Amino acid sequence: MSMKTQTRRALVTGGSGDIGGAICRALAAQDCSVYVHANANAARAQELANELGARAQTIAFDVTDADATRTALEQILRDGAIDILVHNAGIHDDAPLAGMTDTQWHRVIDVSLHGFFHVAQPLLLPMARGKFGRIVCVSSVAAQLGNRGQVNYAAAKSALHGAVKSLAREMASRGITANAVAPGVIEGRLANAAFDAQKIRELVPAGRAGTPGEVAALVAFLCSDAAAYINGQVIGVNGGMI
Repeated sequence: MSMKTQTRRALVTGGSGDIGGAICRALAAQDCSVYVHANANAARAQELANELGARAQTIAFDVTDADATRTALEQILRDGAIDILVHNAGIHDDAPLAGMTDTQWHRVIDVSLHGFFHVAQPLLLPMARGKFGRIVCVSSVAAQLGNRGQVNYAAAKSALHGAVKSLAREMASRGITANAVAPGVIEGRLANAAFDAQKIRELVPAGRAGTPGEVAALVAFLCSDAAAYINGQVIGVNGGMI
């Protein structure tokens, strides 16, 4: 007779976006208690939390602000460790590097990379004390293949690959895994604006865009007990692009 596992507490940064929202839904479906994080899109995060009901609540802070992030996390850590962190927060600010501004470079890296540090670092010791943790960074196929106009974005996301590989080595003995998921062209506001159907057929061997749910299914598995031996990996969800 199997015993029900305890409810895991999950934090999804960028939880108000298309992929982030799908990840929140998938984790809630696994009976996780989910914190839906947002910064500029707090209203959309609240709509999702309302949809998910008692399994979800919102939290709002700017991941690039170290003090604000730590203050917000200290409040939720009073109720216990965060067992699952999905760092999905990220922004695009595209331009050829020859014409890129300092602001474009730093802002994109601040959200994806420095934001990861600000969020993950305070959660690690409480995770370690509980001898369980799942950390998943949402990266991009751009970090694996490169993409014109996205030197900043690809740099930020590929840096997360090195971070999870190193973090996996640091924390594996405490039951904590760290992995990255690298989506390709995924349906949603950003992809729909950037790619038409013909372009997608040219780029993607599968001939279609992926869905946020397909990304979320992999993330949810990596966050499960069953994925305990998958650690330090970068896994693509890209329809065969690489």
